[in-house]
Amino acid sequence: MERKLICIGCPLGCELTAQVEGGEVREVTGNTCPNGERYARKELTNPTRILTTTVRVRGGTLPVVSVKTAGDIPKGELLRCVETLRDLEVSAPVTLGQVIVPDILGTGVDLVATKSVEIA
Repeated sequence: MERKLICIGCPLGCELTAQVEGGEVREVTGNTCPNGERYARKELTNPTRILTTTVRVRGGTLPVVSVKTAGDIPKGELLRCVETLRDLEVSAPVTLGQVIVPDILGTGVDLVATKSVEIA
């Protein structure tokens, strides 16, 4: 089976073609650097993403704080992570880099604040 992808491994955005057989990537073409082949293989066998979103802040100078996962999490877990955060509210102050949710959904990856929010 042939799969087409656009590489996001570097700014070139190469158009990749991957040959997949039995769930295994046999060949990747179209990449102009090694990032393309790595990206295609990972995307087709174990896709991951960094989650970026916001969490409500109680008593802060801002109503929400921006957060992101400290690393990649399985793409299939993104929606569950967002649902988990829907009712979460943290108290001000929040500091840049503060762990908001350790080991989110057992992924081994922390959710951290990407901004500071002072007490109102």
